[in-house]
Amino acid sequence: MNDTADPRFTALGGRPGKIVAVHLSYTSRADQRGRRPAAPSYFFKPSSSLAASGSEIVRPAGTELLAFEGEIALVIGEPARWVTPDAAWAHVASVTAANDFGLYDLRANDKGSNVRSKGGDGYTPLGPALIDARDVDPAALRLRTWVDGELVQDDSTAGLLFPLAQIVADLSQHFILETGDVILTGTPAGSSVVTPGQVVEVQVDAGSLSTGRLRTAVVQGDRAFDAALGSLPAVDDTQRTEAWGSAEAAGLVPAAPVLTAALRDKLSRVPVAALSGQLRKRGLNDVTIDGVHALTPGSRFVGTARTLRFVPHREDLFAAHGGGQNAQKRAFDAVEEGEVIVIEARGETGSGTLGDILAIRAHARKAAAIVTDGGVRDAEAVAAVGIPVFTAGPHPAVLGRRHVPWETDVAVGCGGTTVEPGDILVGDGDGVIVVPPALAEEVVDSALAQEAEDAWVAQQVASGHPVNGLFPMNAEWRARYESEGRS
Repeated sequence: MNDTADPRFTALGGRPGKIVAVHLSYTSRADQRGRRPAAPSYFFKPSSSLAASGSEIVRPAGTELLAFEGEIALVIGEPARWVTPDAAWAHVASVTAANDFGLYDLRANDKGSNVRSKGGDGYTPLGPALIDARDVDPAALRLRTWVDGELVQDDSTAGLLFPLAQIVADLSQHFILETGDVILTGTPAGSSVVTPGQVVEVQVDAGSLSTGRLRTAVVQGDRAFDAALGSLPAVDDTQRTEAWGSAEAAGLVPAAPVLTAALRDKLSRVPVAALSGQLRKRGLNDVTIDGVHALTPGSRFVGTARTLRFVPHREDLFAAHGGGQNAQKRAFDAVEEGEVIVIEARGETGSGTLGDILAIRAHARKAAAIVTDGGVRDAEAVAAVGIPVFTAGPHPAVLGRRHVPWETDVAVGCGGTTVEPGDILVGDGDGVIVVPPALAEEVVDSALAQEAEDAWVAQQVASGHPVNGLFPMNAEWRARYESEGRS
């Protein structure tokens, strides 16, 4: 290393020969992106992109998608070439915090090499302190990131797809890792866009040892790129979604209204049939999930949709998408309290779409229910779990007989109706209905009022009054209800 007086290299004590960065390495990030690589892949960053803690990063004029990525950086000590994973950690001198900033506006310009999107001046803040690698367990390092003081990333190397020693050993197969070289080991879920005026901090901890917070302030630049010299920044909704972390965070999908405790309580007191009647009055007839029934009689639920889509089985596609942490497993691992897992199985009942293990997982995560227009295997065991399950029926076959788990958190077709993530679902003995969130308060209040009216009418019929004129009520009975039934 050299340039010992350059403030960019303060933490390292000099300029590194090379900076190697890992693309996807954390389970949480891979699942967020919907793909798990079988092996690590890499790109280079120039040493000129390094910056010290307390530096500023400039978002160039005409761009919008500057994203942070809190990471753990490894600094090579003893040169490494063709080292084994067992011996690799001995070649790491120290560990520190890093921020692998990227400008998604330029992401497509260099076809994956990230030369311009991640190579800008100040795009690799590093520091402020080094932790001696001999004093740490590489499988127990904690990484945290804050934006304006709010914790946005919190993960550990226990969540890595590829252990740190494997990354060092793998790179040493291809070129010599020299003293002072830096390896950026990837970012967990939570990476997102930052804007001028915001401050990003990253910290790595190893038990009582800490790097301290690596601090970077985002500022707006006033110089734009010159079209006469090269390609210009460009963004689309795909880049926005990946930069922000989700379509919702990017503002591409309107946030669903919150299913409050009060609204949930009201919905739990209204039969599905009453909700169906109110939705029909508002022109919504295709909102029932047809052909599904409660696995356990008497089941009832209220919740918001978390969706999972299966496509028809094809052997090569199942080989590529059916194993590992596939879309089915991701859905059941990600479902939150009060959510309903809604499975699109195209009405295909010749295979199970879940079994008892996944039902237990959903129950443990406090999901409200599971709805599938396909089959359920281990039906008796699933019913015994205690979570409401509405299905087209039991079937003993495994998933790969009819389905390929394909994607999550998208609009799905279940039982003849469309269900979007965040839709409100209510189920009881009559079936399952989808309530558009924007109409939920209006519909449930009207349904409760109608239920009260119907209960009063039922009392009159039970006491001997004829149905004619009472159901529906004529003007005379309406006046009587207004005076008696509402008192």
